[in-house]
Amino acid sequence: MLVDFKSLSDDSRIWIYQCNRTFTADEVAEIKTATAGFLEQWTAHGSSLKAGFEMPYNRFLVIGLDQSMASASGCSIDASVHFVQDLEQKYGVDLLDKMNVSYKTGEYVAYKPLKDFKKMAKEKAVSKNTIVFNNLVATKQEYDAHWEVPASESWHARFV
Repeated sequence: MLVDFKSLSDDSRIWIYQCNRTFTADEVAEIKTATAGFLEQWTAHGSSLKAGFEMPYNRFLVIGLDQSMASASGCSIDASVHFVQDLEQKYGVDLLDKMNVSYKTGEYVAYKPLKDFKKMAKEKAVSKNTIVFNNLVATKQEYDAHWEVPASESWHARFV
């Protein structure tokens, strides 16, 4: 069951998929339609899942699941991963590689492999004040409060 992402409870489970590039306006429209369609029929053991999504910066796909009605099962999580893999193939992008870092340079969202981010930190090209996207947040409350944070407040702190 598709719901407005903002209406999801604070303890809703969150999955964040970061893209290696910004989606075009046409791609965003297509992905929003496809994601809405997927979430409308997303189930766990025959029960509808109450889920919503958003696409911040046209660069991330954030899916939230209110688990008060039904929790995601192994099969439903597999279905969502297959959906994201299909998006990767269709648009020629990388959404599942967690070994990359997205961060802000002004209003621009940059994307680097972790090894390049570490090198940039050594060279002082990024600092503890660099705004990073902490894609390890697990709940909507954490997402709202701790997704876009200075590197010093994230797992990225060990590099800066």
